[in-house]
Amino acid sequence: MRGGREGDQRGMERMAEVSAILIRSAQLGAGGTRTDVLVAEGRIQGVGASLRAPAGAVEVDGTGLLLSPGLVDIHVHLREPGQEDKETIASGTRAAAAGGFTAVACMPNTVPPLDDASRVRWVVQRARETAHCRVYPVGAVSVGQAGERMTEFMELRDAGAVAVSDDGRPVMDAGLMRRALEYARHAGFPVIAHEEDLGLRGRGCMNEGFTSTRLGLKGIPNAAEAVMVRRDVELAALTGGRLHLAHVSCAESLEALRDAKARGLRVTGETAPHYFTLTDEAVGNYDTNAKMNPPLRGGRDRDAVLAALRDGTLDCLATDHAPHTPSEKAVEFDLAPMGIVGLETALGLTLTQLVEPGHVTLERALELWTGAPRRVLGLPEVRLEAGGEADLVLVDTAMEWVVDPEAFFSQGRNSPFAGAKLRGKAVVTVC
Repeated sequence: MRGGREGDQRGMERMAEVSAILIRSAQLGAGGTRTDVLVAEGRIQGVGASLRAPAGAVEVDGTGLLLSPGLVDIHVHLREPGQEDKETIASGTRAAAAGGFTAVACMPNTVPPLDDASRVRWVVQRARETAHCRVYPVGAVSVGQAGERMTEFMELRDAGAVAVSDDGRPVMDAGLMRRALEYARHAGFPVIAHEEDLGLRGRGCMNEGFTSTRLGLKGIPNAAEAVMVRRDVELAALTGGRLHLAHVSCAESLEALRDAKARGLRVTGETAPHYFTLTDEAVGNYDTNAKMNPPLRGGRDRDAVLAALRDGTLDCLATDHAPHTPSEKAVEFDLAPMGIVGLETALGLTLTQLVEPGHVTLERALELWTGAPRRVLGLPEVRLEAGGEADLVLVDTAMEWVVDPEAFFSQGRNSPFAGAKLRGKAVVTVC
């Protein structure tokens, strides 16, 4: 459990093990009634008015706060094993809990990658020992993420993997992608696709457009993503497999996803907060903290992402939390690694940039971070009722705060939102 009504995240310290937690007078979900909630032994023991706190219980004042199932991020890079200078399971999940997340799915592009059962089991065990929230590993599609030979999906599943992906790299071989979708169907989980045609990307390092021309940088066209999305939609139709599109960023990809849904295919998609808040103009004068993959697109694409969140084309949100060291980012733009951190800004950006302007309702925004990602990965549902799992977050939707990367629990400081004024923050996370 994390607590603290102050804006400073450093005031959110891990509480000692307690026998029970009683949350008083919290608003139960978007537009719900105010009620007490008693948590003990990992489950919600009671929901109602004037509940009695058992001996030894910690009482939390929920007045003015919204109580929601814990947020779920199905796309994070925890970097462990092998890149602990960037992030660890402990630091990454500490950041997740501070952001209101009670579960994260970690991508397999570690060193070595999560391409066999023993490595997936290692992450599961490491998470048991050090994590501050639930961790669900994603196994690799191909051995070494080399895109040549498929991994053993059943063994990965039995070790604890909830999906497979070569995220960080696309599966360029269409035949391999076909087989992956077929085998994943039998394993009962989705293939999470990083959609990028490497030939079209070339040596591009940001979105192809006016800003890349102004800066003299090689651009990445929308087509680098969209043609791969179209290919994989057709492969999903051919195989009946479950395809999940990672970090969708452009209008053409969203049209392909919309088409797949109209055809009744088993295709879902996610986007990240930076794609509905920023455009490629955020690169400014070579700001490497605004360098990510896929890159920030143009205004037309940002509007298309917002429309797809409104109409349900996009199923859920994810951060694509990708920490790098300061020294890695402090180089020429074309040499810097792609990726930004997002676990500690995701909720504030969603409430400030999606809900406050009226793009989506508060109820829809919470669903994008709670029930929807659970359905994509087949994770257990969390209900705010007696007997339910105690994966909860208390949110102060009115709290105003300024993003300060130096105060992050994540080891990563690579955020393009430094100095941004946001409204809404997780103040207590229970897992």
